[in-house]
Amino acid sequence: MIVKYYFVTSENRTIFFIPALLLIAMLSSCKLIPETDPDRGATTVKQDQFDDSYTTIKYLDQGWDIADSLWFYTTTQGSNLMPYDFFMVLEQSKKSELFRTDNNMNFYRYLPQKASTANPDALPVGWVKDSYMGKEYIGLTCAACHTAQVNYNGVGIRIDGGPANADMESIMKDIAKALKYTQRNEEARNRFVKNVLARGSYKSESEVLDDLKRYTQRLIGYIDINRSDVAYGYARLDAFGRIYNRVLEHLVNERVLRELLRDGKIMSEEGMSEADYKKIVQNVDQIMTGDQRDSVVSRLTQTLDGWQLGRLRNKLFNKPNAPVSYPFLWDIVQHDYVQWNGLVANAGLESLGRNVGEVIGVFGTLDWKEEKGFSISTIIGGQAPASKKVRFDSSINVHNLSRIESHLQKLQSPQWPEDILGEIDKDRATKGRALFNEYCASCHANINRADPDRRIVAHMSRVSDVGTDPVMAGNSTSYKGFSGILRNQYVSVGVGDILLDQEAPVAALLTKATLNVVATPDPDKWFFERWIDWIVDIATAFIQNKISPSIKQGNYDPDTTANPFASLSAYKARALNGIWATAPYLHNGSVPTLYDLLLPKKREGDPDDGEYRPDQFEVGSREFDPIKVGLKNSGYDGFTFNTSLNGNSNAGHEYASGKTAQLDGRILKPLTKEERLDLLEYLKTL
Repeated sequence: MIVKYYFVTSENRTIFFIPALLLIAMLSSCKLIPETDPDRGATTVKQDQFDDSYTTIKYLDQGWDIADSLWFYTTTQGSNLMPYDFFMVLEQSKKSELFRTDNNMNFYRYLPQKASTANPDALPVGWVKDSYMGKEYIGLTCAACHTAQVNYNGVGIRIDGGPANADMESIMKDIAKALKYTQRNEEARNRFVKNVLARGSYKSESEVLDDLKRYTQRLIGYIDINRSDVAYGYARLDAFGRIYNRVLEHLVNERVLRELLRDGKIMSEEGMSEADYKKIVQNVDQIMTGDQRDSVVSRLTQTLDGWQLGRLRNKLFNKPNAPVSYPFLWDIVQHDYVQWNGLVANAGLESLGRNVGEVIGVFGTLDWKEEKGFSISTIIGGQAPASKKVRFDSSINVHNLSRIESHLQKLQSPQWPEDILGEIDKDRATKGRALFNEYCASCHANINRADPDRRIVAHMSRVSDVGTDPVMAGNSTSYKGFSGILRNQYVSVGVGDILLDQEAPVAALLTKATLNVVATPDPDKWFFERWIDWIVDIATAFIQNKISPSIKQGNYDPDTTANPFASLSAYKARALNGIWATAPYLHNGSVPTLYDLLLPKKREGDPDDGEYRPDQFEVGSREFDPIKVGLKNSGYDGFTFNTSLNGNSNAGHEYASGKTAQLDGRILKPLTKEERLDLLEYLKTL
């Protein structure tokens, strides 16, 4: 029987026709743990490696209360980096100090927190405990990369949904070093085993050592797969490059592995013998489970030399060499297209799909496997008729991802805090508004940050027009990989369906994989909860998501049947509300302040006495510069951002300096210094 119910959650007010059991499940999923700490768990720092310090914490009005922030920080999404007990007792390499200390985590720019009801172990923002198949893991949530802080005069201003200053590349390398050192150093290993056993999840020393070997190998393999020509440093990550590689890693099946290991171009001469190959893949199914993959990798590293392993890696994976700034999350639910190059539409199930991709990138467990017959999930996932289907079981908590997406509907951009950063010059801002309308408004619409019905239209500009670094956009259109378990499936890409050949565009493979994960009920829940949550998630994606499919707007090359991903060779312009809190600037973080963004890049032949964007600057500090509007970028020993490196260019988007043409082809006169300051003052008001 269908009964009509009215219900109100903290996220929305909607009338549904739903079964009573479904209502109960949805109500229970909307509870938040009440918290009363006005600092929302934040700790202070007297002085760190960059001489940053803050003695008080200030939260701005962004539409979230205390409980909203803490829920966002501590709600798991299914990320499984390593066993939870390992992380709790792991020591730093060649030190007896715990890796997870506030000082050490702050070194990588993860925000330290106090213990609270929702965070009893005082993990940093976005680091949480996840449970999957009866085991507990440490993992990351989207808050780890999308919570910011800027410091000024001893005040730490927390920005919910802001771009983190985190250095994920370095922390993963150093965790791997710590695990490897623990494995090899007897004294450290003995302490580790003793402390893990004392926590009660493991029963024997051998179990601990087996998992220590397994997770050390997995993380070292992850780092090796994701080698990059350019270091990321603070505040950047090639998230898509790494997500692509994790998808490709789990699409590999026995058939692909056979073709590559028997290939003389990879293995030298005639390739691996059949006998040696069978030793590598012994006890391996057509689709490899996690344990089988661990065994294959172990045998490969023992069998192949460094040259062969390198050739195999380069054949299977793509270089994640296009680090970008972490996008800010306010208004993300209201966008028509998301990601820096508009890769993902925000309509229907695609909003969940982009979040699934993010969890894949931060170590979601992927237990994909073949099975006979078909199911509702394979139908929704668009799997082609065949004797076998792929079941996309995983640790990814799609239900929580749906709740997080709903939670973000209330998030608003931060407004310039005049009581901390200084009053805005109203006269300058008035002049700056006119300049904004002339130079910026054709791409960056002005919106009401608090309007519940607001929409953000992503204005796409082709890379060749805007002139900014092309590597990220180029990778998204050119990268390919082996389709493996998805071979002969169809993927809809807007202009038609792509039949996945042996090698296929990684963008298409990611689209297919994430859709199927969304369509698969959570294998880690009891039967009724699994299917109730699944129904809620699918229904919510269509009913509550107010974004409908639409055509991209802007000046870009449209997708065609000959080039179905042409539109990805473009970058997105969005509304600039809250832009003051999102340094560094441009998609790749190559410009440290808003003032510098209004300057041209220095080119050969330009006079030496002019004002230009810095070609090198330091990143890592959270100290705010309210004059140029950005973060402190000199005078300390941070990570040196070198704009001459591939992927790091600071060129392009030079509208204010008369170097980049407007949409109508006009090149406006360069702004004077006074005009730049006027425009900058107006940008503070957004």
